[in-house]
Amino acid sequence: MARGSGPPRATLFIVRAVVAPPYREMFEHWYANEHLPWACRIFQCETAWRGWSTVEEGMHYAVYRFADKAACDAALGRDEFKELVADFNRTWPAGVTRTRDVVTLAEERAG
Repeated sequence: MARGSGPPRATLFIVRAVVAPPYREMFEHWYANEHLPWACRIFQCETAWRGWSTVEEGMHYAVYRFADKAACDAALGRDEFKELVADFNRTWPAGVTRTRDVVTLAEERAG
């Protein structure tokens, strides 16, 4: 299938955070009770999930699924997203670093 043809493909916004050990418990509580619910309201994503790596200590992943890249781009373009990022930076000025990625699914299969 040629690029750009066919139905829109789901797009994932993935946030990878490296959390220093002394901050893990506080980060867990904050992300579960404040950040993730707020992000879901802002993004209006299809689903969101998060978890901790069992391979790399302190590695936290949050994944937000959108119907397509346009929906993801719209969510990340909202002023509220800038507020969400600013809140993250204020809350975690040290002890947590993060990267973000946007991935459009090339293939998806049921198990």
